[in-house]
Amino acid sequence: MRPEYPRSLHEFRRLFSDEAACRLYLARSRWPEGFHCPRCQQGEALELPTRLLWRCRACRHDTSVTAGTVLHRTRVPLTQWFWAAYLVSTQTPGFSALQLQRQLGLRRYETAWAMLQKLRRAMVHPDREPLKDKVEVDETYIGGREVGLRGGRHVLDKAIVVGAVEVRGEASGRVRLQVVPDVSARSLTGFVRTNVAAGAIVVTDGWGGYDPLPKLGYRHRPHTQGDRRRSTQILPRIHRVFGNLKTWLRGTHHGVGHAHLQAYLDEFVFRFNRRRTPMAAFQTLLGLGSHQQPTTYKQLYRVELNG
Repeated sequence: MRPEYPRSLHEFRRLFSDEAACRLYLARSRWPEGFHCPRCQQGEALELPTRLLWRCRACRHDTSVTAGTVLHRTRVPLTQWFWAAYLVSTQTPGFSALQLQRQLGLRRYETAWAMLQKLRRAMVHPDREPLKDKVEVDETYIGGREVGLRGGRHVLDKAIVVGAVEVRGEASGRVRLQVVPDVSARSLTGFVRTNVAAGAIVVTDGWGGYDPLPKLGYRHRPHTQGDRRRSTQILPRIHRVFGNLKTWLRGTHHGVGHAHLQAYLDEFVFRFNRRRTPMAAFQTLLGLGSHQQPTTYKQLYRVELNG
């Protein structure tokens, strides 16, 4: 059984007071039914705490408790990683790298920035359940004002973001956001196929890029200009999501470059979908990294340079 997640700040401080407590929590999260050697499947191991390793007593194979997580090969103390995960997942409206540096007392801004980027990239579960039942889908543009932008779907240097949100009566369910290169049918229907379950009702505006959806197994409900209603009226939930997203990006992060925009979208989605259970999100954030390859510092800075 996986360990309980902290339900208050007081409980967090009590559970994760030192490196040993954090290391034990990671081990219990990674092996909820007890240690199993990945090589020989035996269940007895010797802990090597200074190296964050567990050595199988049968075959002597070493297994890292942080391998495959956001903590993989980290030189930052586990206590600081736990605090970073806690702050990112529970504090509204989120943290910038400068705020994280100040809160954790880190000497270098670059350390805080890299920690945040690695946490953001651990927020997407590769096997997450697609949106279902009834879903609103639309696109928006992220970026500053541009001279010569002619309206409609013309775009110069802005980033195009397509979003989808489940309809739950008058409320919103889960959300998905993705940067796309253009608003072609290939990009838009590709996003829908990746994020929305087949057979769902998909509500869009009248843009032709969504026309292939019925052939792909969706019950498409387009609203054309003949409806004489603004898109914010026919697609109210996804436009509320877009409005909240832009306010968050401007207020917390003061704008985001295109190179890292998807990571920020993933953070927004992670927080939005867990808005009713923020404390549980802390445990989820630490555990998600074990389902995918961890992000290295070289990968982060390669994106920065190419962006």
